Amino acid sequence: MVNEILNDTKDHMQKSIDTMKKRFLTLRTGKVTTSVVDDVKVDYYGTATALNQVASVTALDATTIAISPWEKSLLPDIEKAIQQANLGVNPNNDGDFIKLFFPPMTSEQREQIVKQAKSMAEDAKVAVRNVRKDANNKIKRLEKDKEISEDESKKAQDSVQKITDEHIAKIDEALKSKEADILKV
Repeated sequence: MVNEILNDTKDHMQKSIDTMKKRFLTLRTGKVTTSVVDDVKVDYYGTATALNQVASVTALDATTIAISPWEKSLLPDIEKAIQQANLGVNPNNDGDFIKLFFPPMTSEQREQIVKQAKSMAEDAKVAVRNVRKDANNKIKRLEKDKEISEDESKKAQDSVQKITDEHIAKIDEALKSKEADILKV
């Protein structure tokens, strides 16, 4: 029973880290990547659809992304979706595809993006702590119901804390790496 709780705790905490890393991909670094447009949703026949499902998205170089829709009639909708996504660039539509030219980031922009990354990391830490709280409550319930002894409960809660500390360290490590990536000119 306790092992099951500990395994669930590890799984849920790892999912929190994975979510944070996925969110990190949407942040701009010195070199632009196609993941910057991952959150852009296009109105595709009345359905909000991910941009990469209605067009080919490629990074041409460190500052340019090209978007080639599979249906030319979608160009205005894609252009509108990019403007609404507030990516900090205006789409250039040449009738066949859209290019996004990202200017080099200023130090203020880099600092702002680092703040966003720190906020995402803090959200992940809160999620990990909530998982810890749930696990500890389950363990205490087992002790209260006399399914495990007080010593086993204490030992299990210590294990949950160790797991929590490991995952918090992973979050800090990922943040440090992303921060270095963002600040690298």
